[in-house]
Amino acid sequence: MTQTGETWTVRRLLEWTSGFFTRKDVDQPRLSAELLLAHVLNTPRIRLYTDYERPVGEKELAAYRALVKRAGEQEPIAYLTGRAHFFGLEFVVNRDVLIPRPDTETLVEHVLQTVRYDPSLKAPRILDLCTGSGCIAAALASRLPNATVLAVDVSAAAVELAKQNIERLKLESRVQVECGDLYEPLTRVVDAAPFDLLVANPPYIRSGLLPQLDRSVRDYEPAIALDGGVDGLEVHRRILAGAPKHVVARGQIFLEIAYDQREAALAMAATIDGLTDCRVVRDSAGNDRVLIARRTP
Repeated sequence: MTQTGETWTVRRLLEWTSGFFTRKDVDQPRLSAELLLAHVLNTPRIRLYTDYERPVGEKELAAYRALVKRAGEQEPIAYLTGRAHFFGLEFVVNRDVLIPRPDTETLVEHVLQTVRYDPSLKAPRILDLCTGSGCIAAALASRLPNATVLAVDVSAAAVELAKQNIERLKLESRVQVECGDLYEPLTRVVDAAPFDLLVANPPYIRSGLLPQLDRSVRDYEPAIALDGGVDGLEVHRRILAGAPKHVVARGQIFLEIAYDQREAALAMAATIDGLTDCRVVRDSAGNDRVLIARRTP
């Protein structure tokens, strides 16, 4: 894409960029090219195909070249466009928060199924710890019109972004976002009574494995949201230790885990007085993904 004096159409750009991204090992090369070009042209991605032979102007081409270069260096597409999708919703994202991933939708699906089949949960109160972009809190509130959610994150920057997402999705009347370390903000909220459900996607990468992560994750996503300590379960352990105090009797806890943490997570949960019915469910790819536990009656 260095030639001058040539006409670069949408089609030519997508074809060239797809090949470039393939050589650079960018994830989903064609989709990534489409997302970047649609972002630069400020158009829905589907319009790229109705405007396939549209010439791209020099100003737009320059902006696109710059983004393609950064993507070729493994900077995530979601950070380049400032947008990510989760559970059918669009979220603003930046390097202060993890990019929402499809794996986490497993947690949301199991919470929704729990509410659907439990008649006592007509208007559930939900605590979402480590909320990041607010994607779990927003997904649950959008699908559960009678639910209220308290979303918490230790990062002030993440909290500001989560608030922005909640407001964009017009959920601020039922989703409250607070900054603090896990349960600490409960000392400052109006209603700190035990919650019906507790959900969280805590950091779960073992500290020693952080240098081995893909560059797109290691160099760009926030370490505070990745580093789960020596065994990857330090934050999970703290969440479970406080859960009996902050979850109602027979209320449930849903924590995302890594694909290889099933046995360690179950063993950890078994040491917490006040929890029972511990199990792990798999995601759509067949990987262990969510630890579920119930508060004892």
